[in-house]
Amino acid sequence: MQILIQKLSFKLPDYLLACLQLMRPANIVTAWADILAGYTVSGAVFAHSTFLVWLLLATTGLYGGGVVFNDVCDAQLDKIERPERPIPSDRISITTVTLLGCLLLGMGVLAAAQVSRLSLILALSIAVLALIYDRFSKHHSLLGPLNMGLCRGCNLLLGVSAVPLLFSQRWYLALIPIIYIAAVTTISRGEVAGGKSKTGAIALVLFGIVLISLLALSWTPNYTFLAVLPFWVLLAIRVFPAWYKATINPQPDIIRHAVKIGVISLILLDATLGSGFTNVLLGLLILSLLPISFALARLFSVT
Repeated sequence: MQILIQKLSFKLPDYLLACLQLMRPANIVTAWADILAGYTVSGAVFAHSTFLVWLLLATTGLYGGGVVFNDVCDAQLDKIERPERPIPSDRISITTVTLLGCLLLGMGVLAAAQVSRLSLILALSIAVLALIYDRFSKHHSLLGPLNMGLCRGCNLLLGVSAVPLLFSQRWYLALIPIIYIAAVTTISRGEVAGGKSKTGAIALVLFGIVLISLLALSWTPNYTFLAVLPFWVLLAIRVFPAWYKATINPQPDIIRHAVKIGVISLILLDATLGSGFTNVLLGLLILSLLPISFALARLFSVT
């Protein structure tokens, strides 16, 4: 898989590679996992398959557009901190990138509109939240993590929106990715210049809340503890050591690795939720996205 992706990437024009770098393909795969988890939670596993395609296309546009505008808003800062990024390195113009971001967000909203009115509302909410994060709240110690968490929580609910009637019964599940992504965003504060142990400790506490919440769902109807357990253990083993290391030694390279692990491990989080409300096989289906995301992360930046 990795060799195939490398061969294909070398044949692409530089500006197309720049566009892919801006869109962060490995992260988009984790957004697909959100949709699959929400979709399975909604009970729409064997129905509305066309809706699933539209929702996957929607999250591709919404996430891709959101991170593209992140680079637009950080263009001046990246000249200092990350001059190798596509915009400061002059591999692509900021006008082209802005157009790309608009097209992606528009595609995401239009695709969601094909599913339901609720899907459209959620897609618009994600687009607005992403732009607010990129332009205003990113560097705020409290609003930034909360804002990014809301984007992911809404993305999970976008998958649930395949069956709008289930939304009122499953909306609270969005709190789990909200807390998790708030933790990832918190620990990412020091990925350029180094961080503080206190910040890492906060992220670990938030991650602990996520792990407890995933088990506590066993008290809700239709949630199977035994199906969840293997995915839960894998999530804990994957994330905790990297985040603990970043807490006791908050150097930029260690923090970047911790953030990368945290972002990609969203697939494990989604697999845990999906298996709990359905079965182990569907959890494994979501988990199958993990090697794809890891392969893409070797080629394109995650943070």
